[in-house]
Amino acid sequence: MAQAPVELLQRVPLFADFDRGDLERLARSFKERTFQSGSTVAGEGKSGPGDYFGEIALIDDGARSATVTADSDLRCYGLTSWEFRPLVESNASIAWKLMETMAKRLRAAQR
Repeated sequence: MAQAPVELLQRVPLFADFDRGDLERLARSFKERTFQSGSTVAGEGKSGPGDYFGEIALIDDGARSATVTADSDLRCYGLTSWEFRPLVESNASIAWKLMETMAKRLRAAQR
């Protein structure tokens, strides 16, 4: 299976401040998935193994806030929280960047 392109990961707000090396490490953890038109990619209020959609679910395993349905054949890249956690735990630079990003989001939400 193909890894996620680094350029795509740079557009995800949670990963935007990662340096190239950390993005490449992260990209290797992603798996390519395909969905046919009309398929549900993620369901509102659902969480569970292998079906995460959205970067914050990687951290808190929270339920989805929306349903995502493919309106055409779709190729996407996914990462489960149980694959993401060991990557973060073993890479201090990734963990620090995540903390900085989450702190910025919290500060913005408090305004």
